[in-house]
Amino acid sequence: MEIAVNQQVQTVADNCTIQQLLQTLLPQHQNGFAVAVNNAIVPKLNWDDHLLHPNDSVTIIRATQGG
Repeated sequence: MEIAVNQQVQTVADNCTIQQLLQTLLPQHQNGFAVAVNNAIVPKLNWDDHLLHPNDSVTIIRATQGG
């Protein structure tokens, strides 16, 4: 199925969770991220259970330090 990740079309497997998406896109880095699906923040505790649907819009934001 197709979803948008940070405004880029991605093809993922049916029944893909947020956690699976992040493991595919960012296999080395799992900390310091916030994820929103269709403009609603999804708590990290729900990433394993939150199924993505066709045409979902996923925004991945990485926390950075500095000023």
